Amino acid sequence: MNGPNLNMLGTREPAIYGHRTLNDIAAACEAKAAAVGLAVDFRQSNDEAEIIGWIQEAGGSDGVDGIVINPASFTHTSLAIADALRMQDCPVIELHLSNIFAREAFRHHSWVSPAATGMICGFGGGGYVLAVEAMANLLNGEKAE
Repeated sequence: MNGPNLNMLGTREPAIYGHRTLNDIAAACEAKAAAVGLAVDFRQSNDEAEIIGWIQEAGGSDGVDGIVINPASFTHTSLAIADALRMQDCPVIELHLSNIFAREAFRHHSWVSPAATGMICGFGGGGYVLAVEAMANLLNGEKAE
């Protein structure tokens, strides 16, 4: 799941977010997922309510095995997304293209992190592929040591 403004990747502040588009990243995730035996449902919304709905849907009767979320600016503002993630009974990986801890001070706090199994940040679009691999490891029972 991807939050606000990520649909503008490739043209939005490429010095921070790189030149890859969200479609490029989605294709890389799908390729990695196929290689590790997973399927990906790659989504983006600028609407907080829609993202919350997707999170709730993930825990429904057709539940997913895990959630990878780049909440973008909602990271720093959305208690509602954090609460929705806490309701899920699956691994949650928080993901950021940039290293949020090396940026402005207001970006250092994440409401999502306490609801996440782990976080990946600062690796650009490649972080998404790392997240797919990490999710595969979590689902196979591997834990970080």
